[in-house]
Amino acid sequence: MARIDTHAHVLPAAYIEALPEPIGATHKPILLEQLEEFMRRYEIDAAVVSSGPPGVFFGDIGLARELARIVNESMAAIVSTQPQRFAALASLPLPDLDGAVAELAHALDTLGLDGVMLVTQVAGTYLGDPALDPLLAELDRRGAYVFVHPTFPPNGAPLPAHPIWLYEFPFETTRAMTNLIYAGAFERYPRIRWQFAHLGGATPFLAHRIASLAERMPGEAGAAPAGALTYLARQYYDTGLNNHELAVEATFALAPFEHVLYGSDWPYLALPDGNDPAPGLGYLGPQRRALLEGEHARALVPRLFG
Repeated sequence: MARIDTHAHVLPAAYIEALPEPIGATHKPILLEQLEEFMRRYEIDAAVVSSGPPGVFFGDIGLARELARIVNESMAAIVSTQPQRFAALASLPLPDLDGAVAELAHALDTLGLDGVMLVTQVAGTYLGDPALDPLLAELDRRGAYVFVHPTFPPNGAPLPAHPIWLYEFPFETTRAMTNLIYAGAFERYPRIRWQFAHLGGATPFLAHRIASLAERMPGEAGAAPAGALTYLARQYYDTGLNNHELAVEATFALAPFEHVLYGSDWPYLALPDGNDPAPGLGYLGPQRRALLEGEHARALVPRLFG
């Protein structure tokens, strides 16, 4: 059975070169060749690639459109050369809503990309905000595959000595998921196929606490009539940087087994010794692990299954 990595990153050199300074100086390209070497070493048959944070918006709408197009054309080139080995996700130039909808059409219809990557918030506007409804409506109309990745929180790090990815990234994902629930987005746009990075951040651990909001704030419940736990159970979760029993079992308590997918978060993972990319998943046993690392991705990227 094929092993499919649903969470891997490529940052084109052209994207890095177009970044404004000093941001550009803090990032380096993530080359496809590096990812391919990782895949060979760990016997990964196919990967879903996206650009990841910091995204494409740095205060300039025109630059955001330019960066999104650079990323998307680079992703399309990857897929065109190895269509059975790679799927790719588009970047969109939010908060430019018209530009995002137009780039979505170009990415999916012209370039043939497999879905889109959205970051948890852009300029402080989190997923679920009503301002984004036109984009979500179009994604829903298409039944699109949407991968949600955390980004840098809008107010910076409260404890700057701790790296942003340590816990702010998981909290970012949790904020976005909670907002999607109680803004009614999961209810209004049920055809979007959502995948949340890093097993949804802190969401599995906080799921019942999140659900209690409906009891404390009854007005919020009107936007989520099925109940928070029901909406959370419908989503897909990748194991990027969480390939161990404690986190995976918490997610199984929230969502069906078939909604948990393998993700490496290349190149941000610590490479293990040997040829097992996620030794912490060994506790699942060979049959269940093979399903999680392979077949479960079919619902999001059926093209990779022929």
